[in-house]
Amino acid sequence: MKQGTTILTLDNGYHLWTNTQGTGDIHLLCLHGGPGGNHEYYENFAQKLAEQGLSIQVHMYDQLGSLYSDQPDYSNSETASKYLTYEYFLDEVEEVRQKLGLDQFYLIGQSWGGALVQMYALKYGKHLKGAIISSMTDNIDEYVANINKIREETLPADAVAFMKQCEATNDYDNDRYQGYVDILNKGFVDRKQPPAISHLSPTMATPVYNAFQGDNEFVVTGKLKEWDVRDQLKNITVPTLITFGEHETMPLAAARRMAKTIPHARLATTPEGGHHHMIDNAPVYFDHLATFIKDVENDKFHD
Repeated sequence: MKQGTTILTLDNGYHLWTNTQGTGDIHLLCLHGGPGGNHEYYENFAQKLAEQGLSIQVHMYDQLGSLYSDQPDYSNSETASKYLTYEYFLDEVEEVRQKLGLDQFYLIGQSWGGALVQMYALKYGKHLKGAIISSMTDNIDEYVANINKIREETLPADAVAFMKQCEATNDYDNDRYQGYVDILNKGFVDRKQPPAISHLSPTMATPVYNAFQGDNEFVVTGKLKEWDVRDQLKNITVPTLITFGEHETMPLAAARRMAKTIPHARLATTPEGGHHHMIDNAPVYFDHLATFIKDVENDKFHD
């Protein structure tokens, strides 16, 4: 399969930006978070996994509405109702798989992408060699409880009260409010604050993010409020790696439970890692990821 960028034309007529790096017979398809984020934290995966001794092709893409892919007019209610759904983004993964010619491959998803991995493994698991759920719980209720606990432990009581007041009045653009969000992001999302993926202009697809998440990582006002597949996890049958940072927004207690519920699962945590622990502590993260892939490839993966 060729390296570099390929623009896929979907059956719906929209175009997705995809990029393939690396060589080998092992294939890893990467699903970014957000929703409305982009592929960028996967750009060094082929290099890092090659350094771990893997001959692997890494495939990235920006989901519909994100960065280099087409940007539908979500202000049109018909367009929004058709494409801002769990079902659309799940089936988009399957169409990308087909159009890239992948089968018996590994699927990794970060945050929102980890939700897609869970849904994909449940619906299309026959195509997978392995699934990697990175920083994503199986329900939103435990996440909300955890992020509320995080900010109550991190910020003074008056700051938490001010944030709640802003949220009650939809005053998310308030400078003081956003300042508190920045503090929380530095502690639990992007702990390393890498300059390499910073931009002069924001890259988040805000219509997509707002529709599913809300204004920021510490409130959930969108469709993700519905997210709960706890009763379905037992039906994921492929080897699964669950990887969490040890200082992140997602609750580690949920990750431990998920690892016990999925029949063939392993939990690996990253010290000093936040929500983006592939950047915060790359050596540990990539060791965990490469070990999982090697164990599956060599038929040495154990429950």
